[in-house]
This record gives sequence, structure tokens and C-alpha cells, in this order.
Amino acid sequence: LFNNRVVAICGPNGAGKTNLLDAIYYLCFTKSYFIRSDAAVVKDGMAGFRLEGNFIKEGNAVSVVCLLRENGKKEVVWNNELYDKFSAHIGRLPCVFIAPDDVRLITDGSEERRKFLDTILSQTEADYLQLLILYNKVLSQRNSYLKSVSYSNADTSLLDVYDHKLAEYGVPIFLKRKSFLEGFYPLVKKYYHQIAESGDNIEILYKTAVKETGYLNELKKARSTDLLQQRTGFGIHKDDIEFLLGEKQFKYLASQGQRKTLLFALKLAEFQCIKTQKGFTPVMLLDDVFEKLDEQRMKNLLKIVCEESEGQVFITDTHANRVADHLLPLGISPELIYIEK
Repeated sequence: LFNNRVVAICGPNGAGKTNLLDAIYYLCFTKSYFIRSDAAVVKDGMAGFRLEGNFIKEGNAVSVVCLLRENGKKEVVWNNELYDKFSAHIGRLPCVFIAPDDVRLITDGSEERRKFLDTILSQTEADYLQLLILYNKVLSQRNSYLKSVSYSNADTSLLDVYDHKLAEYGVPIFLKRKSFLEGFYPLVKKYYHQIAESGDNIEILYKTAVKETGYLNELKKARSTDLLQQRTGFGIHKDDIEFLLGEKQFKYLASQGQRKTLLFALKLAEFQCIKTQKGFTPVMLLDDVFEKLDEQRMKNLLKIVCEESEGQVFITDTHANRVADHLLPLGISPELIYIEK
């Protein structure tokens, strides 16, 4: 039972602080934040797991249970009602997670940034998630077919079917991303400058070859190349978000502090967008955020997260005193939970 709006979970490395945050995330998303395989989440020596959490949503008590049975079957239950599809749960308990390795969102390839974008839109727009599921299913089928045939004996009529479906699902996904990002960019810049207190010239670009019209024609034009390379080279699955510092790529010029500041700005913008769209505040999970950020930037971050927002915030750190030293000057007395190793 977590009574306070701000909860600090402290203890030595390896004690299980991050696992506690991941359990909350799992209840919100029906999956781990860190590990793709449910089997890998199971405790050594056990055949499955049961995870249960009770939430207060807009004044109403709700219960969520996630089960992985011995036979590998997974079940998710909302207020004693079993879901037919796990996707129906996404967005009911919105949540934003910030972890140290999330800096990969800035430094790694485009897949990380698409995943970030898809996670936000999947929580705020139910039809977006369904479109994305359908698109990825067809994309997987098309890619499997491309790998199974040679250039000379490809069934063009089958490829036509795949292409029409990719265009049918891909265009609305593109339009939703484009519309969302137009409002998202200003928020990111606002939070970056609030945290950094600097005049850094941050720019964000939506990198895509997709347009509102001509999606199907582009797929057909790329078909020969796709058959040779055995994968689909055009589509929304290639989209990216580019960050610039001045006129150059952010990831190559920025310091660790600047990278982490941009990461926090992106996550705070995510938090605000979800709050605005859903009409209530998401849960915020901050894992080991005190590393690689100077005193003033940390103060500015915590002021935004803990003082200006209304939702419940969970913070992990190895030092209880450090959490208190940062929060008490803001007039916040966190609920302190210490976990022994």
C-alpha cells in the first residue's frame, strides 16, 4: 500500500528496487519494461507468476491481475473480468517510466524512437494501437513471403494484396504520428529549457518517406528492390525522429548532461500529452535518475515532476538521504520504503 503521492524506494544495488517499479509497469502494460519474454521474468525455480495490484483511477478502485501459468498461458484480469485481448488494457492505466538506459532513445537507432512514439499514441488512442498491430502483422507476412521466393517467381498478385493492406493501415498511422508530433515538439523544447536553464538550440524533425498520398505507388516502385533484399524497404516502419543541437545531430555533440536533459524533456512531454488526452494524470516511475545530472538540473526536474504534477510518483535511489535532501526543500515529504538486499 503506497499512501503518499511521492514514494521513494531506497536500498543497495541488487535489492529489487527496479523490480518493484517494473511490477507496476507490468500491471499497466501487461509486459515488462526491460524484458521481452514473460518466461524470463519468472523467478528462478518457479513455473509461473501472479502479479496483482490495486489502483485508484478517477476516484474509483480497480484491480488488475496478471498471470503466467505453468503451461505458458498468460492471463490479464481487470476487476475480475478476463481480457480477450491484452491490447484492450493499454491506456486504461497510463504510465511513464524513466530508466538510466533510456538514453538509448537518443543515441541508438530509429527503432527505439518509433517504440517511444508508438507507446505514447497507443496509450492515448485505442485505434492507433489496433492499426499498428494490423500493420505489423501484414508487414511480417510480407517479409516472410519475400524471404521465401526468388526474384523471378514472385506472386505479384499476392504482393498486391499485402501492399494494399500496408497502405490501408500505414497512411492513418503516418497521419496520427505527424499530427501528434506537431504538438509534441514545443513541449519537449519547453521542458528541456526548464530543466537545463540554457539557451541550447534544440530542434526535432520527423524523418519519413511517407506522404498522405502515393503510399501504394511507393511500395510498388520499391518492389524489385524488396525482392532482392528480401524485406520491405518503404513504410512507416522506417520512420524516425531526429534531434538536432544547432544544425548538427544532437547525439554526436551533446554532453551526458545534455543527453539526459533531453531524455527527461521527452518523457515529461510524454507525461503531459497523456495527461491532456486522457483527462487524468499517469503514474510516473523514476528509476535511478540522480546519476549523471548536476544539482540544479535535478532540482528543476524534481520540481516539475513532484511539485507541479498531480499524479503519483515513484523514485528509486541507493541513498535515502539524497532523495530527502532534494524533495524536502520543495515542501514534499516522500513515503520512504527501504529494501534490504
